[in-house]
Amino acid sequence: MSKVCQITGKKTQVGNNVSHSKRRTKRKFEVNLHKKKFYWVEQDMWIELTVSAHALRTINKIGLNAALKKAEAEGNLDFRNINILSL
Repeated sequence: MSKVCQITGKKTQVGNNVSHSKRRTKRKFEVNLHKKKFYWVEQDMWIELTVSAHALRTINKIGLNAALKKAEAEGNLDFRNINILSL
């Protein structure tokens, strides 16, 4: 899977390295992604998601179920792409 957060939809951005002489060369700003296991209480199962550090804070704040519903509504998450670890 590509380097995209499944909750927030964050992905790699493109910018410039700027030297002391103001010479610009292209560079990439990668997203701080982690593969994390979560226990989804409402479905009684363990799932694995690729999430950014920002998404971890969102899940801690509003809960996993609400974050998944919000991500699906925004079009960032397709439930077919969730890795189910156990039932």
